[in-house]
Amino acid sequence: MARRHSSSSSSIVPSCLGLAMAASCLLVLTGVSEGQLQVGFYSKSCPGAESTVASVVRQSGSADPTIFPALLRLQFHDCFVRGCDGSVLIKGGGGSNAEVDNSKHQGLRGLEIIEGAKSQLEAQCPGVVSCADIVALAARDAVAFTGGPSFDVPTGRRDGKVSNLRDADVLPDVHDGIDSLRSKFRANGLDEKDLVLLTAAHTVGTTACFFLQDRLYNFGGTGAGADPTIPPVFLSELRSRCAPGDFNTRVPLDRGSGNVFDTSILRNIRNGFAVIGSDAALYNDTATVDVVDSYSGLLSNFFGPYFRQDFADAMVRMGSIGVVTGGAGEVRKVCSKFN
Repeated sequence: MARRHSSSSSSIVPSCLGLAMAASCLLVLTGVSEGQLQVGFYSKSCPGAESTVASVVRQSGSADPTIFPALLRLQFHDCFVRGCDGSVLIKGGGGSNAEVDNSKHQGLRGLEIIEGAKSQLEAQCPGVVSCADIVALAARDAVAFTGGPSFDVPTGRRDGKVSNLRDADVLPDVHDGIDSLRSKFRANGLDEKDLVLLTAAHTVGTTACFFLQDRLYNFGGTGAGADPTIPPVFLSELRSRCAPGDFNTRVPLDRGSGNVFDTSILRNIRNGFAVIGSDAALYNDTATVDVVDSYSGLLSNFFGPYFRQDFADAMVRMGSIGVVTGGAGEVRKVCSKFN
């Protein structure tokens, strides 16, 4: 496992120094809660919390390695809707009115892994560890188990008490252009660097051909064929994997390196080999192009910027969006339903 990376502070909101930083700090504070998250929150109340989650994730990944990127996606989907409060775990039942029933969550997996860890923790420390924290810890462990960085995750989140179908409409989409992506990240206190780093989570995992149909055969919804920015050789490759009307075949998001946590995804984006449109969009704006390029060079591993460290920091920032802490919310007994 990679060396554990400690974030620069256990506080979830970075210090803002100087007038020049004021505007950017204000942006961060609008999207990130000031709740009292801290590394080792359960060290006394439930000492085995983090190791239990890691054990469950490891065992699940041993049986099915595809669960690792699924758990990473699960945290993203949780945090970008109402903040990191476990609202995505609530089952809607017959009415299908819960957040998880929104089509933006199509293909979301790993909920049963979170529930399994919760069951074990309830046996150890009843009513102590929140489902929202389990999601964050499981995503962190999934990153490490795919060869990514191991890092400290501040905990102390409580579970939200709201889960609405339409709330998930705000999630980024594979069809989003760069302006839409930047807007959605900024709404959560995240900048262009975070956008690139968190998109780079696509270094592991696959996507269904369902999400490529428009880009390959109906770009812009006009019936005009493929996205003209896709290199011809790559277009042929993708079409050979995803025939018209094929919604279920899965394609690696990181061409040539789909099972390894590395910066290959950023080089693919730079070279025109992004699989989904929203990844390709990162090379359509100077701010994100500069970030992509900064991590794509062979010397960045030696002289910086340091992708693994920066990715870990971005994960911590994302995991701090809109957290519920203190006496607010609840600690669910079962992750899929409110108390």
